[in-house]
Amino acid sequence: MKRSLKSALEVSGIYLIVLIMFAVILYPLVWAFSMSLNPGTSLFSLKLIPDNWSLEHYRWLFSDPRSDYTLWYKNTLIVAVSNGLASVCLVTILAYVFSRFRFVGRKNSIYTFLLLQMFPVLMGMVAIYLLLNTVNLLDTFTGLILVYVFGGLPMNVFLVKGYLDTIPRDLDESAKMDGAGYMTIFFRILMPLARPIIAVVALFTFMAPFFDFLTPRIIIRSPEKFTLALGLYNFINDKFANNFTIFAAGTILIAIPIATVFLLLQRFLISGLADGATKG
Repeated sequence: MKRSLKSALEVSGIYLIVLIMFAVILYPLVWAFSMSLNPGTSLFSLKLIPDNWSLEHYRWLFSDPRSDYTLWYKNTLIVAVSNGLASVCLVTILAYVFSRFRFVGRKNSIYTFLLLQMFPVLMGMVAIYLLLNTVNLLDTFTGLILVYVFGGLPMNVFLVKGYLDTIPRDLDESAKMDGAGYMTIFFRILMPLARPIIAVVALFTFMAPFFDFLTPRIIIRSPEKFTLALGLYNFINDKFANNFTIFAAGTILIAIPIATVFLLLQRFLISGLADGATKG
């Protein structure tokens, strides 16, 4: 009886913690959506449940000539898709090399990747800024994409390498006996088996440009090249100051492409996150 009571209390405690965390996460999202439906622009007159809710702010983002929201959205999608594709290609190839080949400096290279994970990209932004300026990539999408790709490289390579290490090498040997080359093994054997962890890397690298503000703030200067994070910042800081309701509407719409990619990759994500955490 005592054991069953203890188990019931433990389960109740777990559910209570989950509910508290759910409320903490959901509360700001509900407020942001509510802000986007409130008429006017003032932050102090907002209500969680608007008396006269309206979609005028969403219409303004796409129809008003003063709004560059569509351009910011397009810029962000270009950077996000390019970052996702480039990161997946580069990460999988490097992880394959570290996982399946033995070469001079391999161990030190792996330790270097581990060490680089400890330092955020922003610690080297001064050097990155000077380097991009030297090669004329400052204020370009190419420069921004390169920073995203190489900034997330250490963590992603180590994550995928850990996953590939769990795939039996007997599969490689069997394929070699049948005449398969290294690239055939890579594309036709390892990559299909590693789809869960590749989906995780693809989702995280695709999401990064939507949420990051500091990196494009440092690299991008031209208003026509602003990403969503930079552009939306103007609604509450620049000539559109105090336009918090339009800012909220713009942030809500950011979820659409991320949710779409998540739904496309969801069958791989759960196993990829779990396996990457335990095997990496």
